[in-house]
This record gives sequence, C-alpha cells and structure tokens, in this order.
Amino acid sequence: MARIYISIGSNIDPARNVRRALAALRREFGPLALSPVYESEAVGFAGDNFLNLVAGAGTTLPAQAVAARLHAIEDAHGRDRSGPRFSSRVIDLDLLLYDSLVLDTPGLVLPREEILDNAFVLRPLADLAPELVHPVAGRTMAELWADFDQSSQALWPVALDLDQGAC
Repeated sequence: MARIYISIGSNIDPARNVRRALAALRREFGPLALSPVYESEAVGFAGDNFLNLVAGAGTTLPAQAVAARLHAIEDAHGRDRSGPRFSSRVIDLDLLLYDSLVLDTPGLVLPREEILDNAFVLRPLADLAPELVHPVAGRTMAELWADFDQSSQALWPVALDLDQGAC
C-alpha cells in the first residue's frame, strides 16, 4: 500500500469546505492522519485568507488515479476552474507525495514543487511527517521547514474542529 500526502486548502467558506473535503477524502481513502490547520494569506493574488492542512492516507491506487479522484472531489464540491490559476478556491486538493515516487508527466508532477516553495504546504507536512524524506531534496520535512525562510510567508495555527458539520 502506498503512503500519500494531500494538501487541502480553501478560502471560500473555508471551515465548511475543508470539513466537507475531509469527509469525501475519508470516504475515498479511509482513515486520515491530519496535520494542524493553518491560516495563511493568499499567495499570488489579493484574496481572502486560506485555511490549509495536509492529510496522509494509504492507497492501492496508482498515483494518476489518486490525482483523478482528488480532481473529482474538487469538482463535486463546486471547484471553478474557469478563473485565473491564482484565485480563490472552494477547495484545492493536491497530491504532494506518493511514497518516494518521482514523476513528471502532463498533469502530475511528484513530488509537488509547492512543498519547497510554500509555507502553507511545508509547515503542515513537516508537522504531520517530520521524518519523511523529500525524494528529490534528500532531506526530511523537519529539516526543510527549519531552513525555510519563515518570515517570507505569514501563517498561523487555528483551532478548527475538523469533524463538526462534515457533510
């Protein structure tokens, strides 16, 4: 069984949409390991703050099928893909890692580049799996977070009951 890590983000009714996405991910992949939830400012555009976290799960599906299922969950929850790349999101689900697979194909790059670029991805991933080694950088998530310029992107932990109101 492969170990996968999925980033989850929303800035449109984010508490509700994160809970709904988690319920869908649990139906699809079973039990999830969850990082703490963080709030961050929008990156790349002016918009409302995001709620972000990372989920870990096991799967027997191949990486491309996992990515397709995440895309389908986004669509089922009203994800609008007609706007600019950097824009508000009902829900954003990205496959960050699939075991130690390194892949660069149209539509799926693993590990996802955002791990090294965005605090809202790296911090929750480092919280959830600090000893996990990045398959390209060759360093643990904890080491990568310790060396990240943490002043470059503001984010802060928020208390959020992740099971309340899931539907």
